[in-house]
Amino acid sequence: MDFAELFQQGGALMWAILAASIVGAAVFMERLWSLQRSRVLPRDFVDRVRALVGRRKTSEAQVLCEENKSSIAAVMAAAIRTHDYGKTRAEIKEAVEEVGNREIAHMDRNVEIIGTVAQASPLMGLLGTVIGMIFVFQDFVQSYQEGTVGPDSFAEGIWQALITTAFGLTVAIPMLVAYKYLQGRNDRLIVDMEEDAMGLVDLLEDAARRDGSKSKDKSSDEDEDEEDA
Repeated sequence: MDFAELFQQGGALMWAILAASIVGAAVFMERLWSLQRSRVLPRDFVDRVRALVGRRKTSEAQVLCEENKSSIAAVMAAAIRTHDYGKTRAEIKEAVEEVGNREIAHMDRNVEIIGTVAQASPLMGLLGTVIGMIFVFQDFVQSYQEGTVGPDSFAEGIWQALITTAFGLTVAIPMLVAYKYLQGRNDRLIVDMEEDAMGLVDLLEDAARRDGSKSKDKSSDEDEDEEDA
């Protein structure tokens, strides 16, 4: 017996499980594409922004961030923009966290659909089995009353009823693995984003400290010149 015949024997809920598996697979492929490291956290871009900030070219770094569409670009743009407004380190971190939370929510978008498919598929399969068993026992009771009960028909009804459970588990197991994989991938990207964002905040603070020291030195030199005059 081939798969098409087994599928037909499983009943209407086989189509529901199949539809759920197609949705889950489509979402998984879309998330794999969207969550590529080169699209979320491009290393070359991060290094260029850090180099510009290190040379205190924050305006150029800001333009570079606004031109880039990655998640880390939005976070870094928020840090640089807040720094240029003369805010404190705590305020810069707050701005970074606010934008970061928004980007994390965007990264997690639709991932739960895969988890839902993984949870719902075996339940739909079990429902199909329960419904199938109800019909099996109805037929058994009717056959018993008519005196035509036979073990062959009873056994055939049971294995047909179990097809949906097997199909539901077949879909659920890879969907669960895909869901956990995407969660782990997201977690790694988020940790790396946080490290890069905090590293940029440290660079901005160092740049501000150096600029403040130069301003104080220049002010002291001017005061000494006035005293000599």
